[in-house]
Amino acid sequence: MENSVLPGDTRRRTIRNPILPGFHPDPSVVRVGDDFYLATSTFEWFPGVQLHHSRDLVHWRSMGGILAERRLLDLGGVPDSGGIWAPDLTYANGLFHLVYAVVDNYAFGCKDVTVQLTTAPSIEGPWSDPVTLPSRGFDPSLFHGDDGSTWLVNMVFNPWPGGGFGGIEIQRLDGGVAVGSPTLIQPLTAQGVTEGPHIYHLRGWYYLLVAEGGTGYAHGALMLRSRTLLGPYEPDPAGPLLTSRHDPGLALQKAGHGSLISTSGDEWYLAHLAARPYSERGRCVLGRETALQRVEWVDDWPRVAGAVPAVEVPAPDLPEHPWPAAPKPWNSLRRPVSADWAELGERIRIRGGQSPYGLRAPSLLARRVTSTHEQLAVDMRFTATGVHQAAGITAYYNSRNWYYLAVTAEGLVLTASDRGRRTMVYAEAGIPERIGLRMTFDGPVLRCARDAGEGWHDLGVDLDATTLSDEYADEKIDGQVRAFGFTGAFLGLWVQALAGEGCEAEFTELTR
Repeated sequence: MENSVLPGDTRRRTIRNPILPGFHPDPSVVRVGDDFYLATSTFEWFPGVQLHHSRDLVHWRSMGGILAERRLLDLGGVPDSGGIWAPDLTYANGLFHLVYAVVDNYAFGCKDVTVQLTTAPSIEGPWSDPVTLPSRGFDPSLFHGDDGSTWLVNMVFNPWPGGGFGGIEIQRLDGGVAVGSPTLIQPLTAQGVTEGPHIYHLRGWYYLLVAEGGTGYAHGALMLRSRTLLGPYEPDPAGPLLTSRHDPGLALQKAGHGSLISTSGDEWYLAHLAARPYSERGRCVLGRETALQRVEWVDDWPRVAGAVPAVEVPAPDLPEHPWPAAPKPWNSLRRPVSADWAELGERIRIRGGQSPYGLRAPSLLARRVTSTHEQLAVDMRFTATGVHQAAGITAYYNSRNWYYLAVTAEGLVLTASDRGRRTMVYAEAGIPERIGLRMTFDGPVLRCARDAGEGWHDLGVDLDATTLSDEYADEKIDGQVRAFGFTGAFLGLWVQALAGEGCEAEFTELTR
């Protein structure tokens, strides 16, 4: 994200939101010296827990993901929008601590969750083998006390009929092992669905920051405080710290789940998730993004101006620190990149994997869509030797909602999957081994083109890009959740070999 003024200009710089556009929800931010590190949820995508780095809160660079190997994370078989939920990154006693929940199931009122903790002496690792912590809920965080103690803080989830969200609890850890019994420190807040807890010890108070109201348009963040760690906690009498639930006209919607950070000069900010729907409270193709709001202290309460998210925010008084331009990183679905199926470089080689609905070994490399107008164009070499093989490019949300422009044994085929219902949208025979493929997001419309040697040819089909959205991916059966939509749209490279006989496609990305 660039500054709004030129280098050397003496005017106050601004932060322009979102600072991390596209699918980057549930930010957890920590400062170590002059460095700010921000971790976000990744759900079913590798590498797990996306990490970004800044030195001025204006410019951010991607550091890839923390959980980049199977030793640290196994996503085989997790459902769409399962996997990594709301990680928490902290620094204490000379170590970085990452605590995170891996969700294997969330459907029909039950949640199978494993909470794990890994540590490292440096943000770049090496990260220790994960330790399993009590897993009574999700959205775990750590509180490090002034006395050197460490506490696990999480929301409680009751899976039985009539249960559900049960408030926030805390339990002491000793050497990564839970000791004693947990204490419920906060029941559900007035908005309900109370989650995403973070505790801070500041100004003689313990502050409990929670998300509430669910992660949709009723979402918000609330601050509570207590003189003791175990409570009782009282909410800010001024109301929510941040929300956009009362104003559908705000550019940033769904504002909530976040964490506090201060600069060395005691300037305070709230990192939080937000979303930019394509229409008023409509579908969010870009998913939930990360934004920053300036925080002022009033009567020992942290406050955001108007308690609403702003697009432009005054930047802190820190030296400007831009980063060299870098391409967006590739992400892989449910399994880490390894030489047995993918080779990255100027030319990308991918060996075929499972079907579009397979949840263990798909061969898909993709990048987050971060703008309403975005494009992926490639030169591809591929020959299908049977009906079980295909390779091409995709506009992808999850295993049930995608568009796939692929070369098959029958030729070039454009397929749409709408909540699992597949439709052939376009077909063309006589395709050469080498072909150009292109997909373009143009606001709510997705367009496709191919170049078979005579120049780009638009396929003449306008596809509904808004089906690749959080809202459309949500599915309920008889009022119970079947599928969540927690991620965002991707553009990617996809190769399938369903008979297990193997095939390989080579892709070269084009800039035109």
